[in-house]
Amino acid sequence: MPLKDILVYIDGSREAPATLAAACALARDHDAHLTGLAVDRPPEIPGYAAIEIPASALEIIETQRKETAATARDMFEKAVAAAGITDRSGWSLARGMPLESLSLRSRYADLVIVSQHNAESQHGGSEDMVDDLILVSGRPVLVIPYIGAPAKFGKKVMVAWNASREAARAVADAMPILEAADSVEVFAVEPNGIGDAPGADIAEHLARHGINATASKTTGLDIDVGDVLLNQIADSGADLIVMGGYGHSRMRELVLGGATRHILEHMTVPVLLSH
Repeated sequence: MPLKDILVYIDGSREAPATLAAACALARDHDAHLTGLAVDRPPEIPGYAAIEIPASALEIIETQRKETAATARDMFEKAVAAAGITDRSGWSLARGMPLESLSLRSRYADLVIVSQHNAESQHGGSEDMVDDLILVSGRPVLVIPYIGAPAKFGKKVMVAWNASREAARAVADAMPILEAADSVEVFAVEPNGIGDAPGADIAEHLARHGINATASKTTGLDIDVGDVLLNQIADSGADLIVMGGYGHSRMRELVLGGATRHILEHMTVPVLLSH
């Protein structure tokens, strides 16, 4: 299925412009429609406190919310105009909690694009929101590093392969991007139990789709899988990684560590994740 309907979440953080630029570039390259989404989150004021707040203060809060939404829309409209995709774009403003609003809207798109959580940012979403979105949206999630993405990405792609359900789902979801790539490396880390030539089977499958794919592996390492993947990205010059998200429970990864969480915390290039 071609990539024709993309949703980008504009969260009001300082990382939003870079994420929006990456979304515009991807939409332009794939001749896809791009929808910008902002979420107007109502202030959480306990009932007992609300009656003590002057009406003038509530009006100020309401004005600020409207200004924030207007700023996000203005940023989106200027970005799509600069990318030349105004005629293939649309704006949406949801009201409610960000995760619920974003996960619902994402189900009407081929791909949802969000910013990597930046602990130093004061206005971005929570770290858990990206994690939760991967688990509940039912759609592939493309996370853009808070340092930004290359002007052109998805030309040299690395697929993190372990033959899991999640990895297979990620490959299928990323197929339009993989088909447009110049090269694809299927990279297996400690690939015990998935055959004598790990990655060769999925590389052959990709080749049948006209994708220039090679398979490689690494074994006998004493460092975490996440670090191995990051090192391989640096060594290969990959500009996008495709991987399954949370093959183990998120709680297990929080306690014991895991590749998904490590990549989300330390990513240097865009990451497409599916669960």
